[in-house]
Amino acid sequence: MPNLTLDATVTAIPAAAPAMAQNHFERLLSLETDCWDVHVALETAEPGFVLLDVRSPESFAAGHIPTAINLPHRRINERNLEHYPHHALFVVYCDGPHCNGSDRAALRLARLGRPVKKMIGGVTGWRDEGFALTTSGT
Repeated sequence: MPNLTLDATVTAIPAAAPAMAQNHFERLLSLETDCWDVHVALETAEPGFVLLDVRSPESFAAGHIPTAINLPHRRINERNLEHYPHHALFVVYCDGPHCNGSDRAALRLARLGRPVKKMIGGVTGWRDEGFALTTSGT
């Protein structure tokens, strides 16, 4: 049996009650998705969301996720979204964990009343999963 100390980092604060943990993780999953799930969805005829690359046009041109639309987070406004149905789900991504562009984009979309999820990991996570970027397309 492992030698547990009273000040063990993992156990120093008790785990949340299961109902609280359930609420937390359901909420988290309602706000975020991951690269693997996005990749699997993009392989279907109807992924169910619009994938937005919210980086600069230069970063997008250097390599982006296939089917992604480039809309830098600073340019997210009602005029630039008018051709999407108001109920359309947007999945946003930026460079990776060190970039808050997807958080800024998600906030802008939410303020406009648009459904949104952030793809955690961004381009860094996409590559880490072994998925390719493209330099062609939209």
